Amino acid sequence: MKEIKIESTLCLFENMDELSESVSALMQKAITARKKAYAPYSNFNVGAAILLANGEVITGNNQENAAYPSGLCAERTAIYYAGAQYPNVKIISMALTAASNNNKTSQPIPPCGACRQAIAEYEIKQESPIEIYFMGEVGAVAKSGSLANLLPLGFDKAVL
Repeated sequence: MKEIKIESTLCLFENMDELSESVSALMQKAITARKKAYAPYSNFNVGAAILLANGEVITGNNQENAAYPSGLCAERTAIYYAGAQYPNVKIISMALTAASNNNKTSQPIPPCGACRQAIAEYEIKQESPIEIYFMGEVGAVAKSGSLANLLPLGFDKAVL
């Protein structure tokens, strides 16, 4: 038997004040998107903002449906729109924020597994990493320099 150790490295900012001006602006767009989320079932609102290499910023938010799992997460809403409208433009970075109507979220909240897989597809397609910044409603912001930090042993076309 052989043991394999997998490590991930994230940067943690105490709050948005520690972010660069450009990342803070991207996170503000994610916050604005989060406030437009449609989440009457989970009461968990998520916003995403994606910076493309051409300077465009695409936003998305979660859209729920009574017929689970017909809804769609904010990250996939935004990344699929970016892929549909700008298929050959690289994604530079993503900012994500999540807030609950039931309690204040103050820890960084990363993308769910399905969203990690969707982001991985685009990172592999463009052959360059996507920086991902994520936070709750308030507090610390985590940064991953690549989706690979959040989804080790990813599933991709190489295994098909």
